[in-house]
Amino acid sequence: QLHFVESGGGLVQPGGSLRLTCTASGFTLDDYAVGWFRQAPGKGRDEVSCINYIHGNSDGKTDYADSVKGRFTISRDNTKNTVSLQMNSLKPEDTAIYYCGAVWREATCVATRVNYWGQGIQITGST
Repeated sequence: QLHFVESGGGLVQPGGSLRLTCTASGFTLDDYAVGWFRQAPGKGRDEVSCINYIHGNSDGKTDYADSVKGRFTISRDNTKNTVSLQMNSLKPEDTAIYYCGAVWREATCVATRVNYWGQGIQITGST
């Protein structure tokens, strides 16, 4: 059975920090571009960050949405089959449901081509 399970996150005050992690089971993340996406109420699912896949080497270039550059950091641990998103200096506008996604040997993370989605975790940047 294939699983891509998110953990972490929750309610945090503006300026706080949270870390999200997705753990893959039944497939190997280093064969995929891996990324994080978020969907705010009434809006589409937008890419937040991505580790691109490069043929023969999954440790590819990282991409960040302009809105999170300098605040969020994406990382992967292939030995644990995980991808994480460290979120610092959270703002109210970061409030959304956050999803991890994996795209089979795709150069970039493209939401419409995601093979496996995490279940989504609500992140609230204000109380």
